[in-house]
Amino acid sequence: MSGNARSDDIRRPGRWNALREQAERAAARFPPLLVQAERIAQTVAFGVHGRRVTGPGDSFWQFRRYEPEDPITAIDWRQSAKSQHVFVREREWEAAQTVWFWRDASPSMRWRSADALPLKIDRASVLLLAVASLIARAGERVGALGIGETGIGRIAVRRLAARLSEDAESDDAPPPVALPRHSTVLAAGDFFMEPERFEAMVALFAASGAKGHLIQVVDPAEEEFPFEGRMRFEGVEGLDAALVGRAQSLRTVYRDRFQAHRDALQRIAARYGWSFQSHRTDRAPETAVLSVYRRLSDDRRGKAKA
Repeated sequence: MSGNARSDDIRRPGRWNALREQAERAAARFPPLLVQAERIAQTVAFGVHGRRVTGPGDSFWQFRRYEPEDPITAIDWRQSAKSQHVFVREREWEAAQTVWFWRDASPSMRWRSADALPLKIDRASVLLLAVASLIARAGERVGALGIGETGIGRIAVRRLAARLSEDAESDDAPPPVALPRHSTVLAAGDFFMEPERFEAMVALFAASGAKGHLIQVVDPAEEEFPFEGRMRFEGVEGLDAALVGRAQSLRTVYRDRFQAHRDALQRIAARYGWSFQSHRTDRAPETAVLSVYRRLSDDRRGKAKA
């Protein structure tokens, strides 16, 4: 009975229309985000000392069978000539580390103060995809946090892009999943949460030995509070609406509290050896991508020396 009920439900035109519309919305956002991310990654790649991006560490780890997503340059032709199979030479840092990506998809991320600005959720997606593209070129493994699947090369980046283009809302913190010891977490969101909850999030991943880099993505209006006169502020994520007579009278207090909250999050991240940086949607994404990429490179160099 239950199986037939589900089958009949799937055949209903209304359900098919809803599924098609959802798929079309996701597909419509996917190519532009990935194209923009690839352009940013290319710009940053040429800006890193003017040479091609490569991965540090030359210690041999193992040979493994070639997979379709592996770049041709990773093939060890001498080893492959000894067998009927094609083999890839893995370096130690490549085999031991995965970068897990997560983006906040909560309601507060689906906002912008002006039509000329990107939604915070779209800018966060572009930043993460650009970084993923850069490190994938170096042969490093990437995955979507909470999904469990990882990969290398352009196929892995496209898979990650598909995940980030999904419209479903999510919690404002990453899922509490166990990670391998040599993992790295790269998360982007507005992190408008209590410092205690933020610390619990970081501590959970840091306890497993994972490194982390956090990008706070905010709209310029959220940082500057440029509002004047009588304003009605609509609440999101369970907050009530508020009517303010003279919005400008709150500007100084608001900015002080905003900065104090950001400083608190930065101190917490530093306490666990994680990095925390902020990015405004009215500023060039290349700067944020380059900063994160350099931090990831420093992590890899430190691991190679160890």
